[in-house]
Amino acid sequence: MINKKQGLTRLTGRIVVPGDPDYNQARMEFNKRISKFPRVIVFCKRTQDVVNAVKWARENRVPIRVRSGRHSYEGFSVMNGAIVIDVSQMNRIRIDSKQKLAKIQTGNQLQRVYRTLWQKRVTIPAGTAPDVGIAGLTLGGGIGLLSRKYGLTLDNLKEVEMVVPHGRFGAKIIRCNAREHADLFWACRGGGGGNFGVATSFTFKVHPISTVAIYSITWKWKDLEKVFNVWQKWALSVDNRLTSTIQMFSKQVGTVESTGQFLGSASELRRMIQPLLRASTPLKVRVKTVPFIEATKFFAQIDIGLLPKFKVTGGYAYRAVPKEGIRTIKRFLANPPNKHANVECQSLGGAVARVSPTATAYVHRHAKVIFELSARWRLNQEQKRNITWVESFRRAMTPFLIGDYVNFPDLEFKNWPRAYYRNNFNRLTKIKRKYDPLNVFHFQQSIPPAKNR
Repeated sequence: MINKKQGLTRLTGRIVVPGDPDYNQARMEFNKRISKFPRVIVFCKRTQDVVNAVKWARENRVPIRVRSGRHSYEGFSVMNGAIVIDVSQMNRIRIDSKQKLAKIQTGNQLQRVYRTLWQKRVTIPAGTAPDVGIAGLTLGGGIGLLSRKYGLTLDNLKEVEMVVPHGRFGAKIIRCNAREHADLFWACRGGGGGNFGVATSFTFKVHPISTVAIYSITWKWKDLEKVFNVWQKWALSVDNRLTSTIQMFSKQVGTVESTGQFLGSASELRRMIQPLLRASTPLKVRVKTVPFIEATKFFAQIDIGLLPKFKVTGGYAYRAVPKEGIRTIKRFLANPPNKHANVECQSLGGAVARVSPTATAYVHRHAKVIFELSARWRLNQEQKRNITWVESFRRAMTPFLIGDYVNFPDLEFKNWPRAYYRNNFNRLTKIKRKYDPLNVFHFQQSIPPAKNR
C-alpha cells in the first residue's frame, strides 16, 4: 500500500498503485513489448498535482518517469519501482484567434489538437499518429505533413510552462520563452521529453487551414529501387507546400506506397506528381481535395491496426541514398522476420532547413530525408529475431545515414549523444546542470548535467 503522504508532501490527482483494478491498464505503454511495474502512477489533473508529485518523489527518493501519450518507443516513460507522472488528463486547449496563438496542455493527443483547432480553421504542423501525445512529439521535434511549409512542431512553439526541480526536495513552475529562461526554451526545442522537468502546457503559433490536396500512389514491390530513387530526388525539388512520404513494405506484402499533402489544388498536385507516375507503372493512384481535418484522418489510418509490439530505429539522409544503399533496403525487406517489417521515409528541407542547426536543440536541420526502420510482432518468442533484424538493418545502412531522431530512440546506439544532438550536446548538458543539477529527471538516454570544473 502506497502512503500518499510519506515525507512532507501529499500526492494529489488520480493515484493508481499495484493491486488497483486499473493498475495493469495504467502501467502499459503503447509499445506492448515494454512491460514495467511502477510503484505509483499519478494522473495529474492540474499543474499543482505535478508539483506535488515531483516533491513527493524527491522527499521519498523514488525515481521519476514522465508520461503524456505513452509513445516512448523504448519505454523511457515508465520504470519498475518508479513514480510515473502522467499528464494525459491535462488536456485543455485555448485558442486566441486575434493573436493567432493556442495554449495547449501537454496531455493532449494529436487527434484532439487537430479537431479542436479545426473548429477555428487553424492548425499546427505535427505528426500523423492520432494518439501520439503533443508533449514528447514537440520536445523532440515534431515531423509531419506540413513540415516543409511551416517547419517542425517545435518551430511553432512560443512558450513552455514546466515544473522543474527546486532546491534539495522541492519543485517550482516556470515559464520559458524567448525572453524568460531562454536557455531552457532553446533546450525544449529538440532536447527531448523528460530531461529537464515536466512540461505542463505549450503556447503555439497557429496557421489558417481549410482544404488540402492529398495523394496516394501504390506500385509493385519489384519497382522499389526505381521508385525510391525517383522519389528521393523529386521530393525535395517540388514546391515546399508539398510534404511527402514513401513506405516500402516487406516482399511478402509486395507493395511500395507514396503519400503526400499539398497546400493547394488537386489539379496542381496531379501535375506535381507526374515524375512519380513515370517512375514505374502504378497499381493505384488517388488524388483529391479534402477538408484538412479529413486529411488528418486519412493519414492516421496508416497507423491503425498495427501489431502491438515493435522495435524502431531511425536515421537521416543528408544526401541522396546511392544505388548500393537502395539495394540494401530491398535486400532486408526481402528477408524480414515477418511480413510486418517496413521502411518509412519522409521528405524534409523547406522550412525545416531554413533554421540554423544551433538555433534550437534540434540539430538535424540540413537532412534531406528521415528514415524509420521498424519490425512488429505479436508473440514474445518472436522478439529477439525482430530486434536483431532491425539492428542489423541499421548497421547495414550506416554508410548512407547519419545520426537518429530523438523521438525514434534506440537503446542499441552506443554514441546516442552524437546521434541525437551532435554538436548541441555540450550546451544541453550545461542547461541540464543549471535547471536539474541533481539529475532528478534521468533515464537510460537522458541528458546528464555537465560536470563542474
